[in-house]
Amino acid sequence: MPAGNNDTGLIIGYAYREGCRPPILGKAPLLRTGTIIYADVRIGDFFQTGHYVVIRENCRFGDHVRVGTHSVVDGNVIMGNFVKIASQCCISPQTIIGSRVFIGPGVMLTNDKYPLKMRDCYRPEGVILGDNVSVGAGSVLLPGIEIGQGSFIAAGAVVTRDVPPMTMAKGNPATIHELPDKLREKNTALSWRQYLE
Repeated sequence: MPAGNNDTGLIIGYAYREGCRPPILGKAPLLRTGTIIYADVRIGDFFQTGHYVVIRENCRFGDHVRVGTHSVVDGNVIMGNFVKIASQCCISPQTIIGSRVFIGPGVMLTNDKYPLKMRDCYRPEGVILGDNVSVGAGSVLLPGIEIGQGSFIAAGAVVTRDVPPMTMAKGNPATIHELPDKLREKNTALSWRQYLE
């Protein structure tokens, strides 16, 4: 399994139960020290991790996904292509992330409105992020909400309800605002351009 220069301490295929299957990684992964990838994971081409990243079981990622240092993708998460997750993020189970999405440092995507309560009548549900969504640093997105395509979540926002496509959410609790013209273009990292043309 290819890794970054001189990187050690990788665990690829952590067996969390009997009978699980080795993870499948596409071409040219770059995995840095301390990365743990559980079994039953499928990841596309050009995947990269920062240091001490955990990818839990049953995740499905597209191509060109990057997960930053000390971030956790906590299982049963689906991501599209060209996704950048910065450092110290928590992506809870059942989250669905579209393509060309940016998630800033310290973002928390939650999945449980009533932690360890009401289990006879409530099931946790993850956040859904549409294509071309940007989530600013330190934001918290509450369970079961949907962030429409092209939307922008300002840094530090606490998002408690759905955000319509092509709008901006900011504040605590977040309120919805018109998306400025300068933020209406598709998300494009410089490193993606050669693959998107």
